[in-house]
Amino acid sequence: MSQPLVLISHALCPYVQRAVIALTEKGVTCERVSVDLANKPRWFEALSPLGKTPVLKVGSTVIFESAVILEYLEETEPRPLHPVDPLRRAEHRALIEYGSAVLNDIAQFYSAPDAAGFADKQARLARRFDWLEARVAATPWFDGDSFSLVDAVFAPILRYFDVFDGIDNFGMLAAKPNLARWRGALAARPSVRHAVSADYAARLSAFLAVRKGHLSRLMAAKASVLQPSPGPTGGFAGASGHA
Repeated sequence: MSQPLVLISHALCPYVQRAVIALTEKGVTCERVSVDLANKPRWFEALSPLGKTPVLKVGSTVIFESAVILEYLEETEPRPLHPVDPLRRAEHRALIEYGSAVLNDIAQFYSAPDAAGFADKQARLARRFDWLEARVAATPWFDGDSFSLVDAVFAPILRYFDVFDGIDNFGMLAAKPNLARWRGALAARPSVRHAVSADYAARLSAFLAVRKGHLSRLMAAKASVLQPSPGPTGGFAGASGHA
């Protein structure tokens, strides 16, 4: 009899999304427990020595680090998401590490304190996606017909741009038809759509808005431009109906 699984999660964590997508693709039942990483409960700090999500509880045993969780699920659950061929499997593992590097760059992008640092991180991400554009030649998924862990890893990465694109056109994914096609396929995948809550975009926007970096200031400037102007009677121009 298999042991019950509990996934300790955070609503915005892309590494949690990897695990949720993999579990869904494998048809594995798993309880999810959310924590606030800005105010970590003591029980979570006891479970997670690195203080990060996700954490997978298998019965009374704790597994942390998303890449390790993905490998454990591959070894213990049905519907493998890794290629059978050892060389391609090794390549996919390397690409998962590449995905982690891209996520680190994204965090530095939205946390950049000034315009110069922001532009530097923007250029670095553009180069990361240039390389990926040349590699993603298959369809509909990363390597063709089979949805893989590489797809599960990059789905949360590309989901960031649903919010970034609403702030400004940063150009990092421009003129990349392979990535555009892959991004669309991932966004339509049920396991990807359901890996986050319905209010994910709003929650991510709120998180980015208070980072106190260059991106936050861009968001504030755009919000001020979109704010309705006061009408002649002190109401809002164009407003109608009752207050």
